[in-house]
Order: sequence, then structure tokens, then C-alpha cells
Amino acid sequence: MAGQSIDHAFTAPAILGAGSDPTYAGAHSFMRRRYAKDADGADLTVWSVPFDSAVSNRPGARFGAAAIRRASAIFDNDPQYPFRRDLFEALSVVDYGDCLLDYRLPETAHETIRREASGLLDRTGFLLTLGGDHSITFPLLQAHAERHGRMSLVQFDAHQDTWPLATAADGTPRVDHGSFVLAAVEAGLIDPATSIQVGIRTHAPQDCGIEILHGDEVEDMTSVAIAKRIYERTGGTNVYLSFDIDCLDPAFAPGTGTPVAGGPSSAKILAVLRHLKNLQLVGADVVEVAPAYDHAEITAIAGASVAMYVTGILAEKKAA
Repeated sequence: MAGQSIDHAFTAPAILGAGSDPTYAGAHSFMRRRYAKDADGADLTVWSVPFDSAVSNRPGARFGAAAIRRASAIFDNDPQYPFRRDLFEALSVVDYGDCLLDYRLPETAHETIRREASGLLDRTGFLLTLGGDHSITFPLLQAHAERHGRMSLVQFDAHQDTWPLATAADGTPRVDHGSFVLAAVEAGLIDPATSIQVGIRTHAPQDCGIEILHGDEVEDMTSVAIAKRIYERTGGTNVYLSFDIDCLDPAFAPGTGTPVAGGPSSAKILAVLRHLKNLQLVGADVVEVAPAYDHAEITAIAGASVAMYVTGILAEKKAA
């Protein structure tokens, strides 16, 4: 055990380099990254938003980020598959922990998320957010649009999330996890003509002009063909990636608030992500993991794997 340490999340001497904690022990930061409330200079900051007050079905996604962090312990200090490298040899990553939200005032959550995300983007190269329900993507898009302008959205999901916006008591639009895409289009945060949704298995009143790859289409396509459609639609640049874990079939992600049968496997969608390695990502999130409905951490492991693949894509770009 010489040269090794425990609780790498606190004892790491630097933000580069892999940890050496046993997978069954140690503090559970994301992939053993050092916890830090200072993101200055980090290539990637992992951050979480424990919020699920905007769900229309089963709650519990507020616990999703904690479950993803625990599940990420399985990614030990070996070279990560399929990237064949220590992801943290060149890519500096910190785990910033949680966004502090007032649970008594859920209507203030989105503005708090937008403000804190905006501050983090001033200090880090890339923000990877762990949710939380899918409504948190709206304030995240607001923060990213401040820096990157109107973006292309690549959304992996079983739902279009374009339902009509309800109106709050003060007359402002009320954004929930089923309407954030419509809100983002109307606010000019994303360009529907260059955005795409993958895995959709429900119907909404409108598509906002966003291209849709329905679940049955995804079933018949190869991962290469799906990635090709994403590149063609987005142009490959200025892309925000949002991954709702219910994109996956409930067999591979039972722990979520609104599961829909007939979805793709985790293997297929991870292969799609691998083929997106040349996509110019400006931000990403993984949302709707609800561990109370999970079994043997199936969903949490899938969520952690998606987040690890995003990290691996950035690590490859940094090392190139």
C-alpha cells in the first residue's frame, strides 16, 4: 500500500492524477476527484443540483447525484474503458459538490442554479452537472448561453419536454421537467434547427422544430448511424448535451421518475457517446436518476458511466 492513500476526495495533493481508494471504501466524490470550493483553473468541474420539486410523476431525483458519485467508485485508478487512459493524467477535474437551495422556496431554485452555474463558468473550462430533475437544464442553458450564445441541444430522453408552460401566480412562466425545452426555445437559448432529441417514446403537443429520433428508429439504427445524424443536425459545434437517464429502457435504468418501456440499452447509447468524441461540447448534464426505485445500482451505474464518457471525451481532447 506504499504511496497510496484513502479518502482521495480530501487527501489528493493535486487535481491531476488518479486516486487509489478501494472501490468499497473512501469518500465518494465523483470518480474520486478532489472536493474543492475553488474551481479556478480546472479543465472540468463536476457539480450537482439536488432538486426534484418540478417533477410530474415520482420524486426522488434530488438523491441522484449522491447515487452517481457512489456508483462512480467502480471507476478505479485503472485506464478507463474505452478510452485506454488515465483520464486525469492531463485533464484537471474537481468535484464542487452541491448547489445550496432553499427547500422552503422551490420557486427560487432556478435563479439560484443559473447564478451559481454562471459563476462557475467564469472559473472553469467545462461544467458537468449531476441532477436533479430535468427542469434544472433550463437555468443551466441560461448560464451557458451567456457565454456561448444560442446553442445546439443534444438531448437523450424518452420525453420531448415541450409541453405548454404553465403560469405562476406572479404571471411568469413556470418551467418544469416536462416543459424546459419549450422554455429554452422561446427564450432563444437553443436553436431548434440544429437540435436533436434521441430515444423519444412519448408524444407532446409540439416538436418546436427539433429533429426527433424516436425509440423505434433508434432500435433499428446502429450507434454509428445515430452519431452521424447528431453530427449532421448540430454541425458538430457549440453543443450542450443533456442526458435524461430515462432515455434508457427501464431494464437498464429502473431508478427514474418517469420510466418508459421500449428504449435502448446502456451499451448502445454509450457506444453513441463514444462516436461523438469529435463533437464540440460546451456543457453537459445527467439528470433524473432516482435511486429509491433503483435495483443493485443499475441506474446509478448507467448515470455514472454517461458522466464518465463525457469526462473521457474531454480527456482525449486535452491529451491530443
